[in-house]
Amino acid sequence: MQVNEILTLDQETNPWAAQEARFNEAAEKLGLEEGLQKVLRQPSREIIVHFPVLMDNGKIEVFTGYRVQHSMARGPAKGGIRYSPDVSLDEVRALASWMTWKCAVVNIPFGGAKGGVICDPHKMSQGELERLTRRFTAELMEFIGPEKDIPAPDINTNEQTMAWIMDTYSMHMRQTVTAVVTGKPVNIGGSRGRTAATGRGLSVVCDEALKHLGIAREGCKVIVQGFGNVGSNAAKLLCEKGYDVIGIAEHDGGVYNANGLDIHALLKYKQQAGTVVGFKDAEAVDPLELLTWKTDILLPAATENVITSRNAERIQARILCEGANGPTTPIADEILADKKIFVIPDIMANAGGVTTSYFEWVQDRMGLFWTEEEVNARLDKTMAESFADVVRYAQAHNVNNRIAAYMLAIDRVAYNIRQRGIYA
Repeated sequence: MQVNEILTLDQETNPWAAQEARFNEAAEKLGLEEGLQKVLRQPSREIIVHFPVLMDNGKIEVFTGYRVQHSMARGPAKGGIRYSPDVSLDEVRALASWMTWKCAVVNIPFGGAKGGVICDPHKMSQGELERLTRRFTAELMEFIGPEKDIPAPDINTNEQTMAWIMDTYSMHMRQTVTAVVTGKPVNIGGSRGRTAATGRGLSVVCDEALKHLGIAREGCKVIVQGFGNVGSNAAKLLCEKGYDVIGIAEHDGGVYNANGLDIHALLKYKQQAGTVVGFKDAEAVDPLELLTWKTDILLPAATENVITSRNAERIQARILCEGANGPTTPIADEILADKKIFVIPDIMANAGGVTTSYFEWVQDRMGLFWTEEEVNARLDKTMAESFADVVRYAQAHNVNNRIAAYMLAIDRVAYNIRQRGIYA
């Protein structure tokens, strides 16, 4: 069954429908029994909270927050918390399920969760964000914890947000509990190497893809969409490894240099200007058009649904390495497969962040912390092994890399459920 036969155009950009279509295809190819399909198709728990926050002007605003726990068959749930006006329950559900599969693909002992609050953090003060974070944490107290569900940063949240969550949880528990979140500042239990981990993982799977396809690294051209934490770190590390990063697409504009951008200079420019627009050593380009320009590697590292049925036919990259969650819709997948584009799917490609989050959780629980070199070496090994596992699975089952990654993940989670049995 092809995903474009079961997903209509009007559903194409719904993240929950997209993950469901891929789950169904992978489960069918696996021959997964109907009962386990029912177990894994729906989240275990969905929490919706409406909570008040005192704003700086003295008024009370009520915010809506979500925490979805998809599966805890392999261990405590794991997943980020995002702050955005666009947060929806369907989006959080999809992201929670993707986290289940992502953790299983890289074979770490976590299940999947995700959370979010509907708000516009760019219009809120630091004090308002702190009060929102602490109250949201208090609303989730009985559902999160080092053995239950471990939040992390996501869109519009960061180290400071995690520090507030950790402190709030610790105040309620009457003891310091560093392992309740990951992505914290290093001096209060964070892991070295965590900030750049997702970008580093992307650079590793790009290396592995070039080896697999027999493409030389020197002169390999890359276009990156999104220049936030993930995209900027990926671009920087790829540049340092000898790749030519020729284009950066951001929401407010794009920059291009056929001979390769000076990523270190661009990072400094963005830090000062707050944008990549106007960078003098590059040509200004339309960011949406840049995605369709000829390149060896296209690396979307921003948001969902940037490659759809509307532009997939025009994608000219040889390799698509997904730094964002859900950047490619299922209908676009079919088009890319027809074009023989080698896809490194999100649930493997961007798993460097959750892998190093796992390392942070382990270090917090041990009370023993590794050097950045040790963290990076463990991450590199995990990502390379996961890439090899997925490619072998794809070849063995004659499926594309995305469906192979889903099949491998579903198989691992289902195996755990069979071993544990169904409690009745």
